[in-house]
Amino acid sequence: MDLAALREPIVQAPLAGGGSTPGLAAAVNEAGGLGFLAAGYKTAGMVRDEIHTLRSLTGEPFGVNIFSPPMPVTKGRGLESYSTRLQPEAERYRVQLGEPRHDDDDFDAKCKLVADERVPVVSFTFGCPEPDMVARLHAAGCDVWVTVTNPHEAVDAQSAGTDALVVQGFEAGGHRGYFKDESDAEDLGLLVALRLVAHRVGLPLIAAGGIADGQSVAAVLCAGAAAAQIGSALMLSPEAGTSAPHRSVLAVPGSTRLTRAFSGRQARGIVNRFMREHGADAPTAYPDVHHLTAPIRAAARTAGDPEAINLWAGQAHALARSEPAADTVRRLGAEARDAVRLAARRLEPPR
Repeated sequence: MDLAALREPIVQAPLAGGGSTPGLAAAVNEAGGLGFLAAGYKTAGMVRDEIHTLRSLTGEPFGVNIFSPPMPVTKGRGLESYSTRLQPEAERYRVQLGEPRHDDDDFDAKCKLVADERVPVVSFTFGCPEPDMVARLHAAGCDVWVTVTNPHEAVDAQSAGTDALVVQGFEAGGHRGYFKDESDAEDLGLLVALRLVAHRVGLPLIAAGGIADGQSVAAVLCAGAAAAQIGSALMLSPEAGTSAPHRSVLAVPGSTRLTRAFSGRQARGIVNRFMREHGADAPTAYPDVHHLTAPIRAAARTAGDPEAINLWAGQAHALARSEPAADTVRRLGAEARDAVRLAARRLEPPR
């Protein structure tokens, strides 16, 4: 995948958990960016259907994002006590708590699928695939990208033979892409992460985190990125699968915070009641907690209640606009070009 060949240096974030749709990816593609499908939380068969739908909508290259298998979790008092604490929430929404389970999200089947389908770009989040998996995907004609949050992960991903890195800053919405989700992990802002990674590896970098206007796109390009990945900026588009209660809070200013309350893994979302009341007690247990809270979140979403769903959003979500995704991509590209021209003038020596 030659990122320099994109008409706009914009990559759509995969937006697992509802935001991702073939229509959104196709709209980004047709506007000159690179669209993505999210394989997370779906069966391999569902992902295959979405790939075929996307190909019926666009002939442009696209990507599919896969969750790497999660870290081992010790099932003990933390998960059990959290389940007990959530029982009143289940009663409030008249559902049964989900059964905690530690699965790998159909990892092998999805890797086989994207190879069989010869998907142009396959990206991984939550870890790096083994070198033999990277080699198998390369043999199928797939480029392999890996999400990293620091230089150490970047070096590991480069050693595995990956083609490009998505550098995720602390500002990003949704799950943190750590290889190891540890409570003492150092969180780097996007600009710092980009520069530290650029000094350690020689791969193309895609910047992710808090990018919601063209000036931000220009900033990360100047900082060494080959493209900018945007997520929250697209979630109000009509093509996105964002739920109605999620849209209602994305459209207004609101603070965000990292939490394990919904999934057992650090993720950034807009602060709501569930996060405030349960964030401090949630154990490090992904995807076990994700399955535990799923019925509560589904019931709240159906009821239109934003106070008990995961409102994933980056720190710049207030800049998102309700406009077609293609318009967002083109607008950010135009704004970025204007910002670069302005910066160039500012850097001219005084006469």
